[in-house]
Amino acid sequence: MRRIELPERPEWKAQAEALGFGFHSMYGEPYWDESRAYVFTLSQIEDDLEAPTEELWKMCLELVAQVVADPALMARIAIPPEFHNWIRQSWERGDPSLYGRFDFHYDGNGPAKMLEFNADTPTALYETGFFQWNWLEDQMARGVLPAEADQFNSVQDMLIARFSEMFEPGCHLHLASVKGNDEDRATVRYLEDCAAQAGIIPHFVAVEDIGLDGQGRFADLNSIVIDALFKLYLGRICSKRNMARRFRQPQLNSSNPRGKLFCQIRQFFHCCGKCSPDIPIFCLHGLRERPPNMQLRNPMCANRFSAVKGQISPSMALGTKLSRHLGLTVKKAI
Repeated sequence: MRRIELPERPEWKAQAEALGFGFHSMYGEPYWDESRAYVFTLSQIEDDLEAPTEELWKMCLELVAQVVADPALMARIAIPPEFHNWIRQSWERGDPSLYGRFDFHYDGNGPAKMLEFNADTPTALYETGFFQWNWLEDQMARGVLPAEADQFNSVQDMLIARFSEMFEPGCHLHLASVKGNDEDRATVRYLEDCAAQAGIIPHFVAVEDIGLDGQGRFADLNSIVIDALFKLYLGRICSKRNMARRFRQPQLNSSNPRGKLFCQIRQFFHCCGKCSPDIPIFCLHGLRERPPNMQLRNPMCANRFSAVKGQISPSMALGTKLSRHLGLTVKKAI
């Protein structure tokens, strides 16, 4: 893996804003930074990034199965008792999942190590699936990148295929995020577009605007009943509020299955040492183990884009979250 310096595209900020990427700068810092990029070899992609992603996903599912089967473990990660059966039934039904995002640390040597798995509310999707491709094509057209440059980035194609697997053509799907959050709204808007390309009819509804109709069913502001919902809203917050009781109604089909919310909870991975000691986690909100010579405030590896097959990926200078300062994120639609 090599980091290379590149000229930024002229007027890229205006282009980003015109394309709905208004949060290219956040918290007084650049969020998108295309002054540098990372070059990977094929073996680094396949052996160091892709293979650990697949293995970690399988291990997470194995760990969820153990937690679901053990009320003591569910209590240990602070799942309220009244939700145990609800989550267990969802898991046993095999409710489908749309996608998730692993945050990795990777320095170009050996397999990537997991920082966390953002299973319930993964963002960085629009800039990965669309704007990164936009950057690549522009830079190739300008001659900044070679004509044979490529990205290991099939996020959009995989999302469309996954939507097609989960829902019948013509199905109505609601997608929700909170008001006033540009990043979440851009993520959900991008998912709306992918769903439409899969033949699904998308409807956006703000989380705050979800209500109940006369029969006690979830509905949007246009009184359209919500039969299927993707929410960019933390399940652990829902579980602490009265709205969570309503979410247990059988009418609602969520593309954020109940069992996956475990993978969003810090205590879930604290169970790894006893349940699945082979999960290669070295850092999770408190540094179980820190690699030598790692500078936490140096965003030297702070690229949250999917990796690039043999060629180029732009970098990001990110905000204050620990995972943003430490990790290379490989996103895979699951």
